Amino acid sequence: MDYRGKVVVITGASSGIGRDAAVAFAQRGAIVVGVARREQLLQELADECRRHAGDASYLAGDLGERAFAERVVHETVGRHGRLDVLINNAGIPVHKQIYDVTPEDMDLQMRVNFMACVWTTLAALPYMLRQGEGYVINVSSMAAKVAPPRETPYTAAKAAMDGFTAGLWSDLAGSNIHAALVVPGPIDTEIWGKDDTPSGYNGPKYPPKIVTDAIFEVIEKRIHERVVPRFSAQLVSAHLLRFFAPSLLLRGMAWMEPVPAEVVEKARARAATTTRSGSGSGSGTSGAG
Repeated sequence: MDYRGKVVVITGASSGIGRDAAVAFAQRGAIVVGVARREQLLQELADECRRHAGDASYLAGDLGERAFAERVVHETVGRHGRLDVLINNAGIPVHKQIYDVTPEDMDLQMRVNFMACVWTTLAALPYMLRQGEGYVINVSSMAAKVAPPRETPYTAAKAAMDGFTAGLWSDLAGSNIHAALVVPGPIDTEIWGKDDTPSGYNGPKYPPKIVTDAIFEVIEKRIHERVVPRFSAQLVSAHLLRFFAPSLLLRGMAWMEPVPAEVVEKARARAATTTRSGSGSGSGTSGAG
């Protein structure tokens, strides 16, 4: 595929997978529009992309807000006249005991990790229909298929993204708009340092480049779904256990990150005095990147 002059919007572009993908598209001659919250990092990204392609820009804002998510698409088309590839990669982590999860936590996870991709996709479809071609690539997580301990809100949001994307496979038939799902396993990005509490996972972490490679693969080969790393024994075995031996999988999860008895007792004591879910008011930050 010739990417020269193609307009590519990448959310969560200030670091990790999004940043790696943005530079890779620019190296292929694409016009990259990076989207995230951290403007300084986006400025640096745009400068690097311009060294490879003639044009690159960014939009800084909160993708957890519908107005901004839709504005990303409309302003991109207003500036460049088209939108060829939309990569919904933005995401925020959460890692806490279910007893500490608040309704605000759930709302934040759903808005940033799921609804943002819905808002941008629905805004992009009319433009792609007008062009006669387009690509929507949603970057999910293996957590949507095998739920890690203490990540129930994140798992729920990413599973919703998976279902939305699978629906697009049928609904976009005949439109020449290709929707794809890229499902990374543990990737070595800064997201691990943003958890509310430390994760019990201590296995291998893979470079963002393998996700970028998968993004190009699903575009160029029109593949609907790709798990990366593709042949990881760890991911394959976890997925198989999820369906064929779920009790064994749960025992492994409990061994990796057990729920301490004192956590349950503390939650029980709190439940005796309040019906409010969670121990706090939820996170105050709703953007990604």
